[in-house]
Amino acid sequence: MTATVTQAPPRDQAAAFEPGGGLELVVPGTDSACERLDRWLAGRLRDCSRSYIQKLIRSGNVLLDGAPAKASRPVTAGQHLTISFPPADPEPSAVPEDIPVPVVYEDEHLLVVNKPAGMATHPSCGHARGTLANAMAFHCERLSKVNGPVRPGIVHRLDLDTSGLLVVARNDPAHRELARQFADREVSKRYVAVVHGAMPESSGEIEKQLGRHPVKRKKQAVLHAGGRAALTRYQTLERLGSFSQLELMPRTGRTHQLRVHLASSGCPILCDALYGRESTYPRDEPVLERQALHAAALAFSHPATGERVQFEAPPPDDYRAVLELLRGGPPPEGT
Repeated sequence: MTATVTQAPPRDQAAAFEPGGGLELVVPGTDSACERLDRWLAGRLRDCSRSYIQKLIRSGNVLLDGAPAKASRPVTAGQHLTISFPPADPEPSAVPEDIPVPVVYEDEHLLVVNKPAGMATHPSCGHARGTLANAMAFHCERLSKVNGPVRPGIVHRLDLDTSGLLVVARNDPAHRELARQFADREVSKRYVAVVHGAMPESSGEIEKQLGRHPVKRKKQAVLHAGGRAALTRYQTLERLGSFSQLELMPRTGRTHQLRVHLASSGCPILCDALYGRESTYPRDEPVLERQALHAAALAFSHPATGERVQFEAPPPDDYRAVLELLRGGPPPEGT
């Protein structure tokens, strides 16, 4: 059903919309600057990006005084706009796929799995299949539905090229309790990483605000204003020439937290293509082709019994191979 608005709201009071519905807007007399149609609408439709609005205009879903108009058409006071929003696409689901994933522990309430590097945690743009969620949907007849059908059982995540331990919930009560523990920082996580250089102290903390990079939208960044608090504790396990192996204990769970904290401290993770210095190591005949980061230990209170449980998983072959290479002497030629 179309909602009628006799006068368009100001920019700080954007109008809401529903998929499958519509809006009728009248350009108010205060808008006399002949602003482009797409830009004018972007300032007055809540949660609509300019690219989405341009798509609506191209598909004929925006009428200006009863006729289709180009995105560049200027609007003037008193003009009437009719906007029709297409119905929402059906919510996707994680299609069950027979993908082997090492299961470290399993009971009727949860699973703890050792996610391989190169596997996305759940379906997303660019990774519709082959994810951990797809594998779990095949492995389990029942998973929690708290995060919807596209992320069944998924309580937390690891980056695509980070290997290691993840807990998966098999029912909603277990999921909610595990999510609460993550939110209240009651879950202990321990990672190992190989990094360039050495931290200034053998152990310590990195506490820097993190948020989306202001320009590079795929990246996170340290922000001096705004952002969210992020704390990482570290311990140097060994020096490896011009590299180090660190143990990392994040106290918060921000996106890319460990990778950004280490890069901002001058010790980017080896083979971190997004925040580091290279994507493979060594350059010729590489033994590592993803960031040297592994979630090695996970501890939490069992959501059904309250018992404190802890799980560990050794690093995979590629991580161990690069350690052995670095322990053998200086970096090979070509790096």
